[in-house]
Amino acid sequence: MRIKANGITFNCEIDGREGAPWLVFSNSLATNVSMWDPQAADLARSFRVLRYDQRGHGGTDAPAGRYSFALLVADAVALLDALGLARPHFAGLSMGGATALGVAELHPGRIDRVIVCDSPCMSTPASAQQWEERIALARKAGMEPLVEPTVGRWFPPETHAANPACLDKVRQMIRTTPVNGFIGCAAALADHDYNTAVATVTRPALFMAGAKDGVTPAAMKDMHARLAGSRYVELEGAGHISNLDRPAEFTRAIRDFLGAA
Repeated sequence: MRIKANGITFNCEIDGREGAPWLVFSNSLATNVSMWDPQAADLARSFRVLRYDQRGHGGTDAPAGRYSFALLVADAVALLDALGLARPHFAGLSMGGATALGVAELHPGRIDRVIVCDSPCMSTPASAQQWEERIALARKAGMEPLVEPTVGRWFPPETHAANPACLDKVRQMIRTTPVNGFIGCAAALADHDYNTAVATVTRPALFMAGAKDGVTPAAMKDMHARLAGSRYVELEGAGHISNLDRPAEFTRAIRDFLGAA
């Protein structure tokens, strides 16, 4: 499905029965709607599931230039407007997790519950430098040199050994990400902070991280500690793309959270 919003055309997929509660999924950098295949297959039994490719990714338009997280958040809200979604649940991972938290902070009346996964939701001087290096590499040589280093960061060695088919799917998502989109969104990741204001969130929130996702679990535990009433779930053995690393456990945590009173 192609939807015009905020000046560009988004690629979207909708699953589940009409009339069910809406649940929106926002993808990570260098992926597309198919990263959510395991969750959509399960959760569409209970929810009307909207997956969309963020700006510059998958089948969504990829304008040239550096993007900001303010733009990515505005994209999400404009997409909700275009589809007439009043207050869906909103979930995202990594870049999508920061997008989700940004929507919750800046547009709390637009969503019901928020699910923030595998994202510290802020940049640091060190991470900004890493993003600028990756931007320079993509601009010079395209996406191919980024494929193996990215997969190596995203998944622990055990997953590489146990689930090569999953990693091949991820490699293809990275490889086919438009260079403009990677550069634009990497620039947003190099300069953002929704972490500092996390205590202002008024929507019920779930933070979820793979236990083997580097420093991310510590950052997300800290956000959970600062946001009264929030939940934190850590997925044992999972790396950065935790929904593909431990799909059953990831989906179960979402079901438990959205089913809570």
